[in-house]
Amino acid sequence: MNSIPMANAESDIDRDGHHPDNEVGLRHRDENLEPAVDDEQKIATTSAYAADKMSITHECVFIATICTAQFTTQVGLTQTLGILHQIGDSFGITNPGVLSWFIAGYSLTSGTFILIAGRLGDLFGHKRVFFIGMLWFALWTMVAGLSVYSNQYLFIFARVFQGLGPAAVLPNGLALLGISYRPGARKNMAFALFGACAPGGGVFGLVFSGLFTLAWWPWAFWSYAITLVLLAALSALVIPAQSRSRDQDKPLREKLQMLDIPGAVTGVAALVLFNFAWNQAPAYGWQQPYIYVALILGVLFAVSFFFIETRWSKTPLVPFQVFTGDITFVVVCVACGWACFGIWIFYVTQFIEVLRGGSPLLNAAYICPVAVSGAFASVTTGFLLQRIRAAWVVAFSLMCFMVGTILVATAPVHQTYWAQLFVCMLIIPWSMDTSFPAATVIFSNAVKKEHQGMGGALIGTIVNYSISLGLGFAGTIEVHVNHGGTTPADILQGYRGAWYFGIGLTGIGIVLSLIFVVKVYWHDVKERRSLEARH
Repeated sequence: MNSIPMANAESDIDRDGHHPDNEVGLRHRDENLEPAVDDEQKIATTSAYAADKMSITHECVFIATICTAQFTTQVGLTQTLGILHQIGDSFGITNPGVLSWFIAGYSLTSGTFILIAGRLGDLFGHKRVFFIGMLWFALWTMVAGLSVYSNQYLFIFARVFQGLGPAAVLPNGLALLGISYRPGARKNMAFALFGACAPGGGVFGLVFSGLFTLAWWPWAFWSYAITLVLLAALSALVIPAQSRSRDQDKPLREKLQMLDIPGAVTGVAALVLFNFAWNQAPAYGWQQPYIYVALILGVLFAVSFFFIETRWSKTPLVPFQVFTGDITFVVVCVACGWACFGIWIFYVTQFIEVLRGGSPLLNAAYICPVAVSGAFASVTTGFLLQRIRAAWVVAFSLMCFMVGTILVATAPVHQTYWAQLFVCMLIIPWSMDTSFPAATVIFSNAVKKEHQGMGGALIGTIVNYSISLGLGFAGTIEVHVNHGGTTPADILQGYRGAWYFGIGLTGIGIVLSLIFVVKVYWHDVKERRSLEARH
């Protein structure tokens, strides 16, 4: 039976996010942290990391290629968000609950299947799964564009399957960074750059979809599919071959057993059904029996998943022993923050387009400062992770999520852009580019080298699933407070109801993160006093 120790993990993780215990496979050697060597996994030389052998040029291209995993994921999200109403008009869809599925379907699968994709990378090679994921991403992006000749059901179906591409490339991209760099400043900066691609990718998706819509919206998807094929080819050339782990050398039958199929089935069913219920309810109402039945089944599958992972599975998808008390704090805080972000990004684009009358291109122009601010935030985050505790970084990120959402939630419809909206666009990237790298570094250094895919998968699941689920919660609130959305004032009331819910989520996250900070500070004080007493 797997237990869940409630030790103080943050206090056990140093300023670089390193965990000193043998339990997580790290130990000190020559004042550097290196992977532990056991009988099953021997490292021939002290330079066991691929980045140590790369030239500067190769390293830059390698990082850029891996960062396309984050960049393309956000492009896939916002390329639809920016032209949501144009796509809906082509299918004759105006119901906001149905339109939200154009976004939520993508985020649902990109979050739900990350854990399985991470395990596939551990067993069959992260480079291979990364390459296949890019090609899959391209295929269903093309189908989404072709759905213009069919109906909205094919488009939603394609968006759901399109999300499996990011589910494959995100955790395996993170894993490739995790196994290529030794813990330290370079690794933290690589993760910071990876996280920095989120706002840039989001803005790029809005801009190029807005441009292609001037001709015909399907071209936004067809051109993107071609780009993804080229990126897949680049990844095959640039990413170095991995040294095979002991798991990858096992026969196929053992690999299938290690996939933890019962856990995968129950886990995916739980996430999909729970999310489906909350995202379907705004469109069709909770009075539909199949919606609350899906919710109940989702909860039951979640209980089954927890039982299988903790008491039955020999190779669980989620090793709950990693979830020490403080890491659980981080998980909840990140979930609250990114659920708020999903609400913010969806409704701010609707606010600009529906209430302010902006075009898709103007929408993109309004959000462009996010990319510039995000670039500064990413560089700063890389240095912050070297100098202050991760607890402070997480608390700071949640405060940025809250302030950015408050600014847009209280903005008058026809107020000048340069007042609250512009300031909001400068603040929000600091929330994304601090929370994601901090959590990723903690998780990456808290798991063994051969399980980096799982570590990257956990944080990716939290981020993407929270975005989708947050939209479902917010949509339910919107339809209950907007009085049918028949007037601009009613529509605004619905949007603000959703934003206020996001603000409430970040409030919960801030309280938890401050408790986290106090725990870390108190532990440091006790350690200092203990050292002083000994001397």
